[in-house]
Amino acid sequence: MWNGDYSFLLSNLVKKDFTVRYRNMSLGIFWSLLNPLVTMAVLTFVFSVIFPNNNRPHFPVFVLCGLVPFNFFTMAWASSSSSLIDSGNVIKRVPVPREIVPIATVLGNCVHLLIQIGLLLTFTLASGLGINRYWLWLPLLWGLEIIFVCGLALITAAVNVYIRDTRYVVESVNTILFWLVPIFYPFSYVQPRFRGLYEFNPVAALVMALRNILMEGIPPGTLLMEKLVGCSLVTITVGYLIFQKLKAGFYDYL
Repeated sequence: MWNGDYSFLLSNLVKKDFTVRYRNMSLGIFWSLLNPLVTMAVLTFVFSVIFPNNNRPHFPVFVLCGLVPFNFFTMAWASSSSSLIDSGNVIKRVPVPREIVPIATVLGNCVHLLIQIGLLLTFTLASGLGINRYWLWLPLLWGLEIIFVCGLALITAAVNVYIRDTRYVVESVNTILFWLVPIFYPFSYVQPRFRGLYEFNPVAALVMALRNILMEGIPPGTLLMEKLVGCSLVTITVGYLIFQKLKAGFYDYL
């Protein structure tokens, strides 16, 4: 268990990641709002004007339920994959648990996640979709996604120390996932033979659970939640074990 000094270091690494990211940007933290808003507007225009057969109500909320978890996943996973390389000098000089570095990067992205969750909930209320008791599920859902991303971050950050192409593989996978996560199409469009596989993707499962809660006013399905919890816990466990196995050689490769 980390002591108080390591907790202090973790909090400072999170603050550093957040500060460095927006240091030279004129709009600063507003990019966290602008990015999903622009993407939502483009998708709404395409599927409401260019393809006018779309009659799905509250389409902006529908899209944001997909974009917000997807944006966090891609940003946190990609940035954490190169975090050990970027912090190589600190790792060599300071005797701290190495896993702090990728986890701090993931947690640094949680600041953007909170902003975008606020945007999603604002659009939900503005669209006339009221608050319901199932909103109590939301902290658990977001917590499971953070755990899942931390697990992936531990794996790819450790592997990237030895194989520097890993970060580019992560970026390619994120590009593919944009189409495999139901961001702008409903889960009902997925063929039945692939639906079970979709539910094993924690990002897709989170999107479906958010739409259940915010748009339909119903709780997420039991099987969906079981798969989401199982995938998240397995990923963080495997990530920790792989990181422990590989970290002995970090000093020689950083």
